[in-house]
Amino acid sequence: MTTINATRTGGSVVTIDGETFNVFESTIHGDVFTAESEGYDRARSVWNGMIDKRPAVVVKCRGVSDVINAVRFAREHDLVLSLRGGAHNVAGHGTCDGGLVIDLSGMKGVRVDPITRTAHAQAGLTWAEFDDETLVHGLATTGGTVSNTGIAGLTLGGGLGWLMGKHGLTCDNVISFDIVTAGGELITADADSHADLFWALRGGGGNFGVVTSFRFQLHDVGPAVIGGMIIHPMDHARELMRFYRDITADPPDELEVYMALMTSPDGDPVAGIMVGYNGDVTEGEKQIKAIREFGSPLADLVQPMPYSARQHMLDDFAPHGPRRYWKSGFLQEFSDDVIDVFVDHASNLISPMTGIPIFNVHGAATRVAPDATAFGHRIHQWDIDIVSQWLDPEDDERQIEWTRKFWGDLEPFAGETVYVNHISEDEPSRIETAFGLNYARLRAVKRTYDPGNVFRLNHNIPPG
Repeated sequence: MTTINATRTGGSVVTIDGETFNVFESTIHGDVFTAESEGYDRARSVWNGMIDKRPAVVVKCRGVSDVINAVRFAREHDLVLSLRGGAHNVAGHGTCDGGLVIDLSGMKGVRVDPITRTAHAQAGLTWAEFDDETLVHGLATTGGTVSNTGIAGLTLGGGLGWLMGKHGLTCDNVISFDIVTAGGELITADADSHADLFWALRGGGGNFGVVTSFRFQLHDVGPAVIGGMIIHPMDHARELMRFYRDITADPPDELEVYMALMTSPDGDPVAGIMVGYNGDVTEGEKQIKAIREFGSPLADLVQPMPYSARQHMLDDFAPHGPRRYWKSGFLQEFSDDVIDVFVDHASNLISPMTGIPIFNVHGAATRVAPDATAFGHRIHQWDIDIVSQWLDPEDDERQIEWTRKFWGDLEPFAGETVYVNHISEDEPSRIETAFGLNYARLRAVKRTYDPGNVFRLNHNIPPG
């Protein structure tokens, strides 16, 4: 029999005897890992290689009953509890030291209804897996910019993505959530039932329970979309960023234009324009003509492609395992002074894996009232990100220092507003500002559904 020493929410250690643990394990249809289990190191790993925590137990759930039993067991023994979908959270909230991890990655069921254009999808799916099912019918919903991201974390934090100008954020496309509460009960939250919770789950993160499945509204994406990258030398980054500012000042809903300062596969510092058009391909070619004709690019990779190909376009930039440290914020004005900060620092990328992407938030994503969902940043703006990535642990201090210096020069322009999915582990003071005027209401919802703050290993909203 396996005896478990586990960490309680107050920090003390509790010993769970083998008989008690074996009874719990017998209720789980999926896999249960402890430090003695084969595959434990793989089970505890997350996307950000900087995070190296050792949970006492990892429960890889196969179905909702596993989730319910794991939540009840954690509550019974007052265990630290982490929730994991795609494990893509940069702050590493999908794992913990000494506690219990509820891993949803084995729950990958999808049911698509092409008549109503909806999909019922379990929380362990990545966007690549979700798209594989919906695209059989030529349908999709806003689903991030990297296909190995989990659908759960992205959706619960809001969901910026390639379709947001035309169809809104991911959370704007959720019809209902199935969620296991802190009491271990399964409920459905939608516009008519648990409407306060439905509001909070659309941008409030994993604070309110374990979402086991989502029902999404889908949209026709056709046989092909326009996608690809146009690459310019870093020497031209300043002029390119000014051009980017102009073309993203008021783009059509169908047009997504992002930018990144990065290193090419050949090791050269470059500036890239990433283009997506969600509509008629012929019209799209007209809309991007000025972008393709600007300057003297090193390469123009923009072309008609299947939607799935565009969703995979940036995957090589975000593999599982490298060490990561981010800084991020929303920028409402893209001034020349801001551009100077970007170019000055990006001209000295100290890791070839590091990139500085900029996402334009516009269109349908901005035409939702700020208090209609927990995600309240509903204005035209740019999400700016310093995504530092490297491999050698001995380089941690230098990489973090470089990132912080870069952000320190940008922060006066960006202010305190931030996308909750991009908050780093060492930034708890930014959580309240991430929700702004919606924070007090979120605390009230938290008090209703999780008064004991069982779900606290996240960008935490304490009960109000």
